[in-house]
Amino acid sequence: MWRSAASNLISLLVVLMLLFGGLGLTAKSFYTSAGPLETPICVRIPSGSSFRNISEDLEKKGALHSAWFFRVGVRYQEKETKLKAGSFLIPVNASMQDISNIVTKGGANTCGTEIIYAVGIVSTTIRVRELNPETSQFEEKFVFKSTDKQPMAFNSLVTDESTRNRMVVAEGATSWRIVQALNEISYLTGEIKEIPQEGSLAPDSYEFGQKDSRLTILKRMEVKQDNVLQEAWQSKMDGLPLKSPEEALILASIIEKETGLKSERRVIASVFINRLKKGMPLQTDPTVIYGITKGKGILGRGLRQSELRKDTPWNTYLRGGLPPTAIANPGAESIFAALNPDDTEFIFFVADGTGGHAFSTNLIDHNKNVAKWREFEKNNKD
Repeated sequence: MWRSAASNLISLLVVLMLLFGGLGLTAKSFYTSAGPLETPICVRIPSGSSFRNISEDLEKKGALHSAWFFRVGVRYQEKETKLKAGSFLIPVNASMQDISNIVTKGGANTCGTEIIYAVGIVSTTIRVRELNPETSQFEEKFVFKSTDKQPMAFNSLVTDESTRNRMVVAEGATSWRIVQALNEISYLTGEIKEIPQEGSLAPDSYEFGQKDSRLTILKRMEVKQDNVLQEAWQSKMDGLPLKSPEEALILASIIEKETGLKSERRVIASVFINRLKKGMPLQTDPTVIYGITKGKGILGRGLRQSELRKDTPWNTYLRGGLPPTAIANPGAESIFAALNPDDTEFIFFVADGTGGHAFSTNLIDHNKNVAKWREFEKNNKD
C-alpha cells in the first residue's frame, strides 16, 4: 500500500515537472520569438524611467505582444535595474529578448538626434541630424558655424539627454584649434589651462556626453595618438634618418600640411627623407608659417620674402633638419607614411594646379615645374 502510494506520488511529481517544464519552454519560446513590429521605431527612454512605463509604450507602438509578459521576462533575466536612458532603434520583428538587450546594453544612442561638431582647420561646423528609423538614414536638420547665431531649436537639443554628441577632428588641425573648439561647447565641464603638445592629439571621431570633462576628451585624443604612433614606429622601414617616434610625428605633421591627397603622402615623405639623408634643408613653407602663427589660426595669405628670411626655430629654409616640434596634429596615414615612405630619388616638389604636386630629382626639372605652376596661377587669377 505504502509502496503504491509512493509510486503514485512520484508519478504525479513527474507529470507536474513535465507540465511546468513544458510551460517554461513555451514561455521561453514566446519571449525569444519574432515580435509584431512591422516597421523600425526609435524609442526614447528618459532618465528615471521604469520598465513598466517603457513596456506599455512599446506595446502601444506595436513592438510587444504583451507588456506584462515582457516585464516578467526582464525580471527573469535579472535586468530590472539595468534600464538605460537614451534613444534606441528597435528593428522589425525584434523579440522581447532582443528589446530587453537593446534597452539595457547602454553605450551610444542608436537612433534619434545627433549633434556633430566638425572641427576644421579654421572653424567648427555644427551639424544636427536625425536618424529615420524606417530608412536607417540620417536626415540633416540644420547646419551652422560655431560663430553663428544658434538656431532656437538647438538649445533644447543640447539639454536633451537622449541627444548624441560627437566631435570630429580634421587631420592637420592644431592643438590650439582643438582646444578652442572644446571651449566653444558650453555644456562640457572643466578648464583647459595648457594647450597640449602639438601633434599629440589624434584627429578622429569622439563621442561625448553632456557635462563630460574637456580634459577627459583631450586625454582620449592623446592616448589614441600615442597608440597610433607606437604601432607605426614598430612597423617602420629600416634605414630612416628618424631617431625617435617624436621625430616621426614632426615629419608626419609636415606631410599632413603639404598634401591632402592620400595617394601622395608616401611620395611627399620620400622627398623629405631623401633631403634629410643628403643633409639638405627641408625648405617647406608650412613650417615657416607655423613659426609665425604658432598654430593659432591661419596666415591667410602667401609668405613674404622677409618672412622666409626671418630666423625662427621652424624656418626650415634657414635651419637644417626637422623643426623642434610638430606643426599640426597628423592623422594615422601621414604617420605611417613618414615611417614607410616610397622608394624614390625625388628631392623637390611643387603644386601642379590639379590639387597634387609635380616631383623632380634635380633643380633644372624643378624650376621647369615651378614655371608651369606660376603660369597656371597667372592664368587662373580672379
